[in-house]
Amino acid sequence: MFTLIIGGSGSGKSEYAENTAVKLSRESGLPLYYIAAMQPFGAEGEKRVERHRRLRAGKGFITIERYVNLKELSLPEKGVVLLECISNLAANEMFEEKGAGGQTVEEVLLGVRELRKKARHLAAVTNDIFSDGMIYDKTTEQYQRYLGAINRELAAEADRVIEVVCGIPLYIKGGRENLPEVHQRRRCHSVREAGEKP
Repeated sequence: MFTLIIGGSGSGKSEYAENTAVKLSRESGLPLYYIAAMQPFGAEGEKRVERHRRLRAGKGFITIERYVNLKELSLPEKGVVLLECISNLAANEMFEEKGAGGQTVEEVLLGVRELRKKARHLAAVTNDIFSDGMIYDKTTEQYQRYLGAINRELAAEADRVIEVVCGIPLYIKGGRENLPEVHQRRRCHSVREAGEKP
């Protein structure tokens, strides 16, 4: 089973993906792997990595850091795999010295396809970076084109596609079976309900 989970920054997609993977692992008795693709650059990067570590603490994940060349990754045994995230993997392949450069789309797709063969269940997280309406430099626009092509291809191949908005999963493709109920904190804090205290 391949589940693609997409959402904007701060949407709750990572928490939802982790809950999904944990549920699948507990129900199946299979090992639980977390493939971390984000390289922590600078203080902000370290904060984001630490936040993700706190989110998955005590959930039983075996963490494997993999920044490029996903296709060569081996797992001790088949299990439930959470890949976090496609956006970072694409950036690494595009910009890192050992990355795929102009072959980023093909390399990421091949890596995910190979990972699917090694997993019983794969949940992959990716970002929606196309809604802000900003104008970027040519390099960033190329990255957006690469990620857009990767997201489209993976969505077509996935058994389920779920968009997470403000912590709420919207089921775009596939059913809801074996997915966690919504027990997440709300992620939209800019508008308060009437009578709610700050």
